[in-house]
Amino acid sequence: MVMWPAVSLIGFLVLTALVIAMGTQSTARYEAEKRAASAPRPRHAAPEPTSRQAATAA
Repeated sequence: MVMWPAVSLIGFLVLTALVIAMGTQSTARYEAEKRAASAPRPRHAAPEPTSRQAATAA
């Protein structure tokens, strides 16, 4: 008699922990992408080589 309510409670707690873990990972990934997008970029970066320069360098 008491077994099914206990199984239901344990299942609920396991699923709740799974949802919290997935949400935490998703939020951490979102925050990392947001920080990377708003990070200051170097002002005088070296220009990217053109396809002609890349072909002669190889």
